[in-house]
Amino acid sequence: MSDVPSGAEPVPAPAHSVADPGPLGLAAFAMTTFALSVSNAHIWIAGSATALGLALVYGGFAQLLAGMWEFVRKNTFGALAFTSYGSFWITYYVLVKFILPGIPALSIPDTVGVFLLGWTIFTFYMLIASLRTNAVLAIVFLLLTIAFVCLTIGAFNTSTHMNEAGGWFGLATAIVAWYASFAGVVNETWKKPVIPLFPIS
Repeated sequence: MSDVPSGAEPVPAPAHSVADPGPLGLAAFAMTTFALSVSNAHIWIAGSATALGLALVYGGFAQLLAGMWEFVRKNTFGALAFTSYGSFWITYYVLVKFILPGIPALSIPDTVGVFLLGWTIFTFYMLIASLRTNAVLAIVFLLLTIAFVCLTIGAFNTSTHMNEAGGWFGLATAIVAWYASFAGVVNETWKKPVIPLFPIS
């Protein structure tokens, strides 16, 4: 039975509005990817330690929050991407800190390889979905797919060269993701498209 009095106009439900979480999620992803990739590319070995801290807090929890806010905004792509990659970074932290130290050394390549292979598959189908967003985001997923392919091969074959290649593609991914975050926050703050993202129609 309706609570609206007879003859009265129904009161619309209050709209739930949150700020665009995209720039936060992209920035968290970019910074954590950058820190790990500079280590994988053998530019700065200490980057792996930095990435571990970022993986739990910024790349992990901040992206999870961004994903939850994307659900509120009814953005399925953003919700799935940020929630998943936030979970990736938290899992990476757990893997490095707790799982890998407790298994035989001979099992580590296969363990890491299977982990990365799963994320390669996920990233590839997100690349397909990104082709209906904008060109910058599509490039992020293209570069990330290549990076994961290189790192997966490198893990299974214990190949330093493939890991290094994955690091360089990871760096490129981070740079483009930072650009996307920069464009998102500038365009949202200025209330007009100042930095182009090249939407795909």
